[in-house]
Amino acid sequence: MGLIDWRAYLVTSGDGPATVAAAAAAAAAGAGVIQVRAKHLLAGELLDLVIDVAGAVAAVAPATRVLVDDRADVAHAARRHGAPVHGVHLGQADLPVAAARALLGSDALVGLTAGTLEHVREAESRRGAARPDYLGSGPFRPTPTKDVGRPPVGLAGYPLRVAATRLPVIAIGDVTLADVPALSATGVAGVAVVREVMGAADPGAAAAAVLAAWG
Repeated sequence: MGLIDWRAYLVTSGDGPATVAAAAAAAAAGAGVIQVRAKHLLAGELLDLVIDVAGAVAAVAPATRVLVDDRADVAHAARRHGAPVHGVHLGQADLPVAAARALLGSDALVGLTAGTLEHVREAESRRGAARPDYLGSGPFRPTPTKDVGRPPVGLAGYPLRVAATRLPVIAIGDVTLADVPALSATGVAGVAVVREVMGAADPGAAAAAVLAAWG
């Protein structure tokens, strides 16, 4: 799979040329992972967006991984199309990790949402094809982009999650630039940002600032 820079993990919002451009700018600035999330799109529309984002990212940052949120079928279709899509990020109720690997291939990068300490421990206990490659854990604080119905993890919660697994843990949930230094000190592998980059006038500069703040 090679080394992955998890520090600045961008989750996209919206669709269309502005989303594609923001993803490419963040990747060019050093974001190591781009997750394409557009729950409002139909499968065919999402496929077009994923193909466009993957192509734009690969053109400026070939080492950056491009993942699809939830939809392993769309990731598979994009890969079959020849797009440089590396895998999928799954929720607890999505396709099982092993099934996603069977669909996407052994080289696919498969992440899993693990919002509670129990989820983290359960994921750590997995072996073989059912074991995810990394965990997304949150919300760091309540977020307007996704109501998960769980209490926020907060800074105090992440060291417990990191200690419970050997998998990389990514903090997610309304993470801002000001939060990055403190989160980096908790042991997490990186932070997932949405509005901090997607809502910025200069998404590339915003992504670079996240990396600089990591320390």
